[in-house]
Amino acid sequence: MKRMVVGLVLLSMLCVCVGAAQTAAPTKDPVTASLRILLPRSRNNILGAIGDMPADKFNFKPTADQMTFAHLVVHIIGSNYSLCAKAADVPAPKAQEVKETDSKDQLLAAATASFDFCNEALGKMDDSKLGDSIELFGGRQGPRAMAALSLAGGWADHYAAAAQYLRLNGILPPSAQPKK
Repeated sequence: MKRMVVGLVLLSMLCVCVGAAQTAAPTKDPVTASLRILLPRSRNNILGAIGDMPADKFNFKPTADQMTFAHLVVHIIGSNYSLCAKAADVPAPKAQEVKETDSKDQLLAAATASFDFCNEALGKMDDSKLGDSIELFGGRQGPRAMAALSLAGGWADHYAAAAQYLRLNGILPPSAQPKK
């Protein structure tokens, strides 16, 4: 019994040592790589939420002081174009102007196009310019990295808001739906 315990301890130590020796190589452009990893999930969840909200609920807002679901979608579209362009240091395209009063189909198409732009922009991005000073929000200056971090945080925040709007209307958000 004693030999077995000593053997298991030695085997465990060997596994730890081998595992430590096999650490992954550093990731080139870790911020950009992380955004590229987050993009498909964020895209699927947000576009799924927009698709799942019934067209007649796009004017829904939980309280008088909150934005409508349609306004949230318009905000997501603008945020994607602005922050992806700033983070990747590419010009934002002249996007079709969208309004809260546009149809669900129009808003979903515009949101899809904004994620397509992000995919293209992030495909051209690397971390070499993240320290550059750029104009951020309200004319304030800050590092380009702030646009990248705001983009990732925005996707999480926007999906969380959309998921709440769905739940308040009795709809299970995409990330909470059972796997098919």
